[in-house]
Amino acid sequence: MADTLLELSHIKQYYGKTQILDNIDLKLQSGEIVGLLGKSGSGKSTLLRIIAGLIIPSEGTAKRSGGAVAMVFQTFALFPWLTVLENVELGLEALGVPEKEMHRRALAAIDLIGLDGYESAYPRELSGGMKQRVGFARALVVNPEILLMDEPFSALDVLTAETLKTDFLDLWTEHKMPLKSVLMVTHNIEEAVVMSDRILIFASNPGRVAKEVKVDLPHPRDRQSPQFRALVEQIYMCMTSSGQNGDSAQTTQGIGMDDKLPRVSPNQLSGMMEALASPTYNGHADIPALDHALGIGTEETLHVVEVLRLFKFADVAKGDITLTTAGKNFAEADTQKRKQIFAEHLLRNIPLAAYIHRVLQDRPGHRAPRIRFLTRLEDHLTEDDALNVLTAITNWARYAELFAYDDNSETFSLENPQA
Repeated sequence: MADTLLELSHIKQYYGKTQILDNIDLKLQSGEIVGLLGKSGSGKSTLLRIIAGLIIPSEGTAKRSGGAVAMVFQTFALFPWLTVLENVELGLEALGVPEKEMHRRALAAIDLIGLDGYESAYPRELSGGMKQRVGFARALVVNPEILLMDEPFSALDVLTAETLKTDFLDLWTEHKMPLKSVLMVTHNIEEAVVMSDRILIFASNPGRVAKEVKVDLPHPRDRQSPQFRALVEQIYMCMTSSGQNGDSAQTTQGIGMDDKLPRVSPNQLSGMMEALASPTYNGHADIPALDHALGIGTEETLHVVEVLRLFKFADVAKGDITLTTAGKNFAEADTQKRKQIFAEHLLRNIPLAAYIHRVLQDRPGHRAPRIRFLTRLEDHLTEDDALNVLTAITNWARYAELFAYDDNSETFSLENPQA
């Protein structure tokens, strides 16, 4: 039986009044890669930092077997004034490893990760893929039992990311790394299926495990095989169904005044509705196939789909998206008619937008400071989430010509931006 390297029990995390994680239980066994998959804001990175010991959980316990833990970050986090060798040696220096041994181990890690010959190069001389290889070498040099990866490929171009994933999996399957287990945060469904032995799908508001999916496919995995595509389809269905994505109250009954919203632009919404209304799809599409065809990225696709559903421009069920009559009308309308339709659905379906509009109508001069609404949101959301929500609302309202916003005075008004 595989050794248990990590056990999380009833982990909860709060920031002020905002609950980020709710009742997370997780066991990490030796010999497995586990993917944490979910939309941005579902608490995945927070959980990773709890495991690394960088954050103390508000409630619950996190027990490790005692071996070292290392982390690879999304942003390369290299010191620009240090060479590749010096960046890799840094972790060993902090552990007090003797200089000769530190030098030997750093060179071995650089060679393992495919950067032999770049020891004296500075980060400014390296491509993004090479910088991330330095990040991997710096993590591996401390001989960790568990490697934590926080979206390690998301900052790279597609081809570089694929090469790095393939090289990493080759080293893993050939047991050339000192690792016993890997825990990887991602929002990319195909990446999770390519890399992981188990996938934990996170729900949002607050973050929690909605479903566990086992991936019993041998490496290297064929993305075009029926088994692979079936797993991808299953996960898309889980992440877009009201019963599993953790946001059932929001998706079936609408959202509340103080709920989080994805920052999706009107152009993204328009583009998705136009694509769906085209003869290729005729108003209906399988979301994984649509994501692949449009090539905009899993997380962006899911965010656009979520907002279309909130606006009631589309229905989503079992991994499929279907334009509503309103969505079809929008896609077929001219610019001014689109703005009118958008404004009507914004007021009807997004409570915060309707609230701001009502406040502006009631106030003398029809003006109100931005801080009024931001403060309200911060009573229920983190500062970053509150800012994202208000920014999304502002962009949607500007497009709909519902109300205006002056960034210099940080003031909303009913003044027509076109006047």
